[in-house]
Amino acid sequence: MSEPGEWQVPAAARPKAEEVAFDLDRTLSSVVSLRAEIPEDAFTAGILGTEREGNGVVIGDDGLVLTIGYLITEAATVWLVSEQGTAAPAHVVGYDQKTGFGLVQALGRLDVPAMALGASGGLKVGDEVIVAGQGGRRHALKARVIAKREFAGYWEYVLDEALFTAPAHPSWGGAALIGPDGRLLGIGSLLLQETRAEEPPQDANMFVPIDLFEAVRDDLLKFGKASGPARPWLGIYTTEVDGTVHVAGLAEDAPADKANLRVGDVVLAVGGAPVANLADLFHRIWALGPAGTIVPLTVARDGEELTIAVHSADRSDFLKAPELQ
Repeated sequence: MSEPGEWQVPAAARPKAEEVAFDLDRTLSSVVSLRAEIPEDAFTAGILGTEREGNGVVIGDDGLVLTIGYLITEAATVWLVSEQGTAAPAHVVGYDQKTGFGLVQALGRLDVPAMALGASGGLKVGDEVIVAGQGGRRHALKARVIAKREFAGYWEYVLDEALFTAPAHPSWGGAALIGPDGRLLGIGSLLLQETRAEEPPQDANMFVPIDLFEAVRDDLLKFGKASGPARPWLGIYTTEVDGTVHVAGLAEDAPADKANLRVGDVVLAVGGAPVANLADLFHRIWALGPAGTIVPLTVARDGEELTIAVHSADRSDFLKAPELQ
């Protein structure tokens, strides 16, 4: 329920029931708030914090909730709250590191309908959509798709085609991207600035397309993660500066840190192949083999070129596994 002084989407920017061909309020009620508590000694606590809040979307009549994975990574407790104020604890089902999707299972009745999954591949730039956090119409925003493009995240993450919408929603984490038919088309991940030709930068939200979920859903339900070999992970945080890739940070005691990579190193090549950009860096690392593969990096440091062999790892080995509540 709304609290005094709580933020709300301006009325003019909210979707209206008469403007859509589905039951707007019923669809918006499928979005719940999510709060996760993470142990202080968790691997991601220093970066993502120990208290994380966002949204999730009920996609199963049994209380299965789809969200963005960083909200629930290493969570010790998770709570879900519906628009009507019904609260229920939840168990972390799984997290897919490749897509970023996370699944949690409500352990009590939320009494909200499940939102049907749509097909994000049919979205075009310019299409009208709704971006919704928990809270019904007051937290729902009319938006448009402004881009569909590759996205590379500094934490060793790439989506071949992410969805970008504007105006930006202030509660983007785990938010629902809803199409004209009332179906779920994506899960909110980031707030960033999107630059388009001959236009000033614009605040936008990035969404993980729902079409990527079908390939990992069964694995998440059965194993808690994608099946098959894990990708090699180095534990580097990188950024692009003037067309070059720089090491901006290192995860403590992760492979890159142990191999003596340093903040400020410029990554020139992987296995002797030049690196063009952030996405190219990660794709070249992943192409070398599964987790455990030796990754030869050529870096520029203090005017010299060095080749550093990094013994990659499985990122999940560094994370606390969820415990059934």
